[in-house]
Amino acid sequence: MLTRKQHELLLFIHERLKETGIPPSFDEMKEALDLASKSGIHRLITALEERGFIRRLPNRARALEVLRLPDSIAPGLNSGARGFSPSVIEGSLGKTPAPAASKPAASNDDALSGVVSVPVMGRIAAGVPIDAIQHQTHSIAVPPDMLTGGDHYALEVKGDSMIDAGIFDGDTVIIRETQTANPGEIVVALVDQEEATLKRFRRKGASIALEAANPAYETRIFGPDRVKVQGRLVGLMRRY
Repeated sequence: MLTRKQHELLLFIHERLKETGIPPSFDEMKEALDLASKSGIHRLITALEERGFIRRLPNRARALEVLRLPDSIAPGLNSGARGFSPSVIEGSLGKTPAPAASKPAASNDDALSGVVSVPVMGRIAAGVPIDAIQHQTHSIAVPPDMLTGGDHYALEVKGDSMIDAGIFDGDTVIIRETQTANPGEIVVALVDQEEATLKRFRRKGASIALEAANPAYETRIFGPDRVKVQGRLVGLMRRY
C-alpha cells in the first residue's frame, strides 16, 4: 500500500510526464506536495522505486519513468493529485469526522469461544518511522477482557525501539482508537500526516515528545500541530 504522500507524488509525476514528457524537478515536487524540504521528496521517490511504481533512469538528470499505478487510482487519472483517498489514518484537524468504519462481525466460532474479531490494519514502526497504517489485511481473535470499550484495531510491530516496554519486532499490538493521550501512555502517533510510529507520549512544554523504550533511540520532539494521536496501546499478542 502507498501512503497519501506517495500517492500524491506518483500521480503528480505521472500527470507531468503525460502533459510535457518531462519529469518535474525536485523543487516542483516539493512545492506540489507542500513539503518543507527536498529530503522528503528523496525519501518518497526511493519508497516508490522500491515498491516498483517508478524507475530512475541512469545517466540522465531528473529522469523518472512511471512503471505502474495503483489499482485504486488508475481509473481516475484525470483527477487532481489530491483527489484520491489516503491509505494512512488521517488526522482530523479541520475536517468533519467521518462515520466510523464498520468492524468485521465476529464469526460463530468467535462467539462460542468468547473472543472478539479485531481487524489488523498493517504494520507500525517501533523504531524509525515507516509507512505504517494500511487498509485492513486480516482479522485476529482477541480475548474480550483485553478490550477497553470503543473501537479497536491491531497492528504488526516492526522494529526494536520499544523493547524495554516489552514490545518486540513481530508482536501484534491491540490499539484502542482515540485522538487523545495522557503523558506516559504508549500511542500510535501520526507525524506530519505521513508516517506512523509506536512510542510513549510525553509533553515538553508546548511540544510533544515521542519517547522510545530503548536507549539506542533518541526521543523525538515535535510541535503540537505535527503529531496526531491515532490510538492508545491496550494489549499485545505474541506468537512463539
